[in-house]
Amino acid sequence: RLEREAAARKATAARELSGISGGDKLKILNFYATPGTVVRGQKSLVCYGVVNAKTVRIEPPIDRVAPALSRCIEVTPVKDTRYTLTAEDSEGRSVTESFVLSVK
Repeated sequence: RLEREAAARKATAARELSGISGGDKLKILNFYATPGTVVRGQKSLVCYGVVNAKTVRIEPPIDRVAPALSRCIEVTPVKDTRYTLTAEDSEGRSVTESFVLSVK
């Protein structure tokens, strides 16, 4: 009985996530920096979320990037920097988003 209940909860959670994320479609859920403007030498977080991605990359390159529903990585840019996220699915389709992190 407990195994059936656990399996039912898992299936419900998967259906809810599928509804939120758009089913099996490759999608960038979010991509942003916080704070969006920093003083030179100050740190910021580059955050992203993707669904149904096999690979992700950020340009300029940031270490430890991998497909995730929600992930933030610390950066310390020295000048205004355009960050571009590209996510690719198992069939070779890709989606891209970008933003500029301002440095004062």
